[in-house]
Amino acid sequence: MGVISPLGLNVADTWEALIAGRSGVDRITAFDTTNFATKIAAEAKGFDPLNYMDRKEARRLDRFAQMAVAANLEAVNQARLKIDTTNSNDIGVIIGSGTGGLGTLSQQVGVLLEKGPDRVSPFLTPMMIGDSAPAIISIMLGAHGPNYCTTSACSSGADAIGSAFEIVRRGDAKAMLTGGSEAVIIPIDVAAFISAHALSMRNDDPKGASRPFDAGRNGFVMGEGAAMLVLEDMAYARERGATILAEMAGYGASSDAFHIVQPDESGAGGALAIKRALAKAGLKPAEVDYINAHGTSTPMNDRSETLAIKSVFGEHAYRIPISSTKSMTGHLLGAAGAIEAVFSVLTIRNGIIPATINLTHPDPECDLDYVPLKAREARVRTAISSSFGFGGHNSVLAFREYSGSNE
Repeated sequence: MGVISPLGLNVADTWEALIAGRSGVDRITAFDTTNFATKIAAEAKGFDPLNYMDRKEARRLDRFAQMAVAANLEAVNQARLKIDTTNSNDIGVIIGSGTGGLGTLSQQVGVLLEKGPDRVSPFLTPMMIGDSAPAIISIMLGAHGPNYCTTSACSSGADAIGSAFEIVRRGDAKAMLTGGSEAVIIPIDVAAFISAHALSMRNDDPKGASRPFDAGRNGFVMGEGAAMLVLEDMAYARERGATILAEMAGYGASSDAFHIVQPDESGAGGALAIKRALAKAGLKPAEVDYINAHGTSTPMNDRSETLAIKSVFGEHAYRIPISSTKSMTGHLLGAAGAIEAVFSVLTIRNGIIPATINLTHPDPECDLDYVPLKAREARVRTAISSSFGFGGHNSVLAFREYSGSNE
């Protein structure tokens, strides 16, 4: 696995900060927020693309693609996956992104208006399309398998992983490099979410602004970053002596078919996606040990997600530890499902459940065990990660402990 996040520029540093309960939210440094009602976000501070590629290549990639490349390098190196003529046709790349190179598009619109059409970059089109991230990784590594981008709002990263999972299951690839990347801490996107009344305006308390399931929550906090996983057929992983971190067991998706931005308040769509992921994994509801919730810190999502969990798990819902890591990372939008998949795997491997920080006054309608304030040691054999997005997209991933030998 590989990560670029507001908590760290690799998996180890990100996990350490997460378990310590540190927030990655702070004042925005990417642009001047003088006229913006929201002045906070979770930036991937210190990220320098030149640590992962040469200057020429970096100039031709939007920030979201740069971060995807960086996270992918860590994942491939950790997996010790070598791509050559013996396996290149059997390895593909699928990466989710909600907005792709919106930063580059926004900047080039400014060039068009200020300097005219002749000054628009010839690299605009390949830089702005969401497919540029999986495409450049495929080119860099020589991976000739399935290659595309999934775009399903905040479910994009989860759907990328789910799609890669199904490709491997049906035998169309031996391994898939998959995850999500998003870089939207830019004026146009921040302004848009402010106009939609979706963002927290707790500017005087950035660290406390993202507070999922708390009665005082008043909107989500934007985040940026990328997360990548190497998914492979178990036989292939064993054959090449890979260190298997966990088993991906299921993927379920559904649509609310309700509203373009609001979730169905009943949680029915989310419940359906959870049920489908469990069915694919062959898991009973009582076998789930941990849920990494979507938990955006918005009034409607947190209530509807709580109802979805209760609908599927019944009384067992009150016994399942649930946490929203967005309380620390902010909401990585199209990359959220990917980084939360990484967190779910690390929870299984390390036996530590991340906390939901800032949960000091629980919403009475959100009355489950959200692991408030401090991380908790626990044996976690199975975990699910939920992602719900604008448009009514619901996507759920299921992971379980790998019970075989890595020898």
